[in-house]
Amino acid sequence: MDPIRVGIVRFLNTTPLVDGLEKLPQLALTPVVPSRLAGMLRGGEVDLALVSVIDAARTAADGTGSLSMLSCGMIGCDGPTLTVRVFSAVPLDQATTLAADTDSHTSIALAQVILKRAYGRSVKVVPFDARERVARGGDSPEQREWPETLLMIGDKVVTDSPPAVRYPYQLDLGEEWKKLTGLPFVYAIWMCRSVDVENAAQRERLSVATALLDRQLRHNLTRMDRIILEKASEFRWPPDLARKYLGELLRYRVGEREREAVRRFFAECVSADLITSAEARFVEM
Repeated sequence: MDPIRVGIVRFLNTTPLVDGLEKLPQLALTPVVPSRLAGMLRGGEVDLALVSVIDAARTAADGTGSLSMLSCGMIGCDGPTLTVRVFSAVPLDQATTLAADTDSHTSIALAQVILKRAYGRSVKVVPFDARERVARGGDSPEQREWPETLLMIGDKVVTDSPPAVRYPYQLDLGEEWKKLTGLPFVYAIWMCRSVDVENAAQRERLSVATALLDRQLRHNLTRMDRIILEKASEFRWPPDLARKYLGELLRYRVGEREREAVRRFFAECVSADLITSAEARFVEM
């Protein structure tokens, strides 16, 4: 059997899902930024991938290259997330524009849902390169400064955090979602193409891959102290904060509450006119 092509993301938060996969001869890994994975999966460049969860709803709506969610692992939380944050120089009920870190489609939609539901604000989203600190779009397509209201995700929230004096108002979006719904939140989840589920040969390959991903996650969760010790310095995290982040804040197993959370999130996005379909397609291998 040819190696199964797996699209992954290399952040500290994905380590429990992907660490050790490179040693498995059945898998061929392709690491890219989160926002590219849905397109690669739909285009057949990979067989399955760790995709931003809202992309499943967007592909279901357009009917081409639709994606199905798998239960062999996810990145989520059940309260604070730490690394998905809105920073604002003004009170959130006065925000008009959100400079959005474009690495995660789901985080942008979640920020819009929270700002609308909790603060009554329908904000204009402007793409923002958080690494280069450049806003793109609008009247000033490239302006090198910290914007008034900013969504930032991932390791750079900790390793390249914006100046606190600039942003007296902050939101942890995982925490805000929990307050709003009482549910956990799912940011990204393993997905495959729906058409491949119907193909017997490809389904067999996917079944092998999901079993391997599930086994590796279970193994990694038993050795979190070692992973944290090895990976905290690699990703420039303080070890104690990395231990709290990976060991306490994040969730990786997909259960019924997580499925319910995805369905609720899609429904909220439909209400906010961010997507047109609330279909949440889960498949079991």
